Amino acid sequence: MSTHDSTEERLAVFLDFENVAIGSRDLGFQFEMAPLLDALADRGRIVVKRAYADWNLFRDHRRGLVDSNVELIEIPQRSDSVRKNAADIKMAVDAMELALGRDFIGTYVIVSGDSDFTPLVNKLRELDRRVIGVGLRGSTANILPPSCDEFIFYDRLESVQTKKQAERRDTSKGGPGASPKSKGSSKRSSAKGGSAEAKSKEDLSTLARTVTRTLSGLQRSQSGSVLGSNLKRALLRKDPTFDEADYGFRAFTELLRHLESEGHISLNEGSAPGDPEVDFPKKGKKEEEAFELLRDTVAHLMKELGGDPPLSGLKDLLRKRDDGFSEKEFGFSGFLQFCKAASARDYVNMDWEEEDQEYYLWVPEADAKSD
Repeated sequence: MSTHDSTEERLAVFLDFENVAIGSRDLGFQFEMAPLLDALADRGRIVVKRAYADWNLFRDHRRGLVDSNVELIEIPQRSDSVRKNAADIKMAVDAMELALGRDFIGTYVIVSGDSDFTPLVNKLRELDRRVIGVGLRGSTANILPPSCDEFIFYDRLESVQTKKQAERRDTSKGGPGASPKSKGSSKRSSAKGGSAEAKSKEDLSTLARTVTRTLSGLQRSQSGSVLGSNLKRALLRKDPTFDEADYGFRAFTELLRHLESEGHISLNEGSAPGDPEVDFPKKGKKEEEAFELLRDTVAHLMKELGGDPPLSGLKDLLRKRDDGFSEKEFGFSGFLQFCKAASARDYVNMDWEEEDQEYYLWVPEADAKSD
């Protein structure tokens, strides 16, 4: 008998590896599974992971894929057209075979930007399967995303940075706008080794950010309220070793109550005793303070730079003003999403510059505060 919740979504992931590997290389980085698996963990339990390629051409990628428990399907090289068609056909046949023989798998993740997979997507949806497409912005065929139930741009996922973005971030460190470390940070860094209590608080802070980020992902990927049991299953999908006892809590609901008392989440009575509904607090004082920190930092940089500061490197400057800052504490999946939320609430303004491939932020003069 299965020990898994029958309502838990099962996912099968199929990677047209040559497509995403070459697309990633053109953007200046190497494709890795970790950011994608983290995003998919919010959507269900992955039961199949297969990648298709001539692995003699992608030897440097094999170890990372094997470590992520991805099954490598070998497509030997013959000629460019034959090899490409062979990979596409094998992947499509395997996906259809699985769909016809495994009714419990409800979601298929097709990782490719190739329009050749549009018929496969359409056929899977005819079979009442949900399809999530994954590709790279700029190298994904326009016809593919509208065919899917959901489409994820891999290069927009958290932790994925192009080489150019990473260089911008490194250059910005210590640049204009850098401010001295806070006294609290200085005091902590001078302490030898740190106390067990400090380490425990640090672990709890990291856990709180993981919980709020996961809660945010669940709210985006499912309809209806998020139950505590669903939240814990999602945490276990991200880290199968997770155990609230490691943080000093006797039960997961006790951990949730602690996070509620800290203002990270709010709890409401659920449909079953001991399984509360989890949400974000209606009043977010800490969130407002974080938006104000962003606004004040942007206003300060505008004066120093004599222009609008770019998004790259901005998070590091916020952390120099408040070393405890993290957008994940408020349920945002990344710093860009946090800045967009601040813009939507009129704390800052944002513009995308196509030529620089960069966002720029500014604060209207009437709202800028002197530092």
